[in-house]
Order: sequence, then C-alpha cells, then structure tokens
Amino acid sequence: MQDLNQLIIPASRKGEIEVIQELIRRNVDLNYRDEKGYTPLIIACYNNQKEAAELLIDAGADLNAADNGGNTPLMGVSFKGYKDIAKLLIERGANLNLQHGNGGTALMFAAMFGRNEILKLLLESGADATIVDVNGKNATEFAALQGNETGLQLLESIV
Repeated sequence: MQDLNQLIIPASRKGEIEVIQELIRRNVDLNYRDEKGYTPLIIACYNNQKEAAELLIDAGADLNAADNGGNTPLMGVSFKGYKDIAKLLIERGANLNLQHGNGGTALMFAAMFGRNEILKLLLESGADATIVDVNGKNATEFAALQGNETGLQLLESIV
C-alpha cells in the first residue's frame, strides 16, 4: 500500500482526477505525508488544483492538516492568492484561526501579501483579526507594514 500512497502526491500536484479517483477506490491514505509533511490536499491546494482538492475533501481528507512548517491548506492558498480554493476550504469547514509555528494565520498571510479578496472572505467568514504571531503582530499590523492600504481598510473596519 505504501507505493500507492506515494502516487497520490504527484497526482494531486498535477490535478490528475482519474488517477486520484482510482487511488481513492483503492483506499489510499488521503492524509499520507511526504518528506515535507505535505498531504495530497495540501499539494492540490498549493498548486491551484481546485477539482482535485474538492475530490480529496469529499473523500475525507483532513482540511486542517499542516505540513512540517505548520502551514495548512488555507494558509497556503491565502499566501498564493487562490480565492476559489480558499472559498472551498472555508465552506467545507477549515479552521480559520489555526496558527503555524511562528503564530501566523491565513488572515495574516492574506494581509501581508495583498490577497485582499481572500482577506475579505476570511473576515466575512469569522476569522479572528486580533490573533498575534510570536512577535506580537496581528493581521492589521502586517497589512500596514506591507503598505496594503485596501487590506488595512478592510481590517480596520471590523476591529
């Protein structure tokens, strides 16, 4: 079974739906981790493979699994700017307020990298803008530090 588990990572990266479906039929471990701690769902999300992500979620993949750095699928898409996948993860129940090893959250990543559509989506879905990282900074401070005026306005309107 280990060999089949290893096949789901590259299939998820490339969005190979038929391969993923077959591996699911063969009871592959949907939360299998590679050497970086990436699960199939993390890989699908990080590579903007929405259909693969949806298939994996429907089959029972852990929405909140974190890689070796503590990053969840929602954090990854908030950093990269994949709004459609962020919306999917939120609708399916991803934890909006998980923190990675340095205390960062999906909201902080969206604010820091100017992913303002995702920032707005997270805020509307109930993300906590008062959470601070290990350095005591919250999402509002990250938006300000990066000159993200739109993000700053969004964050200040809810605090």
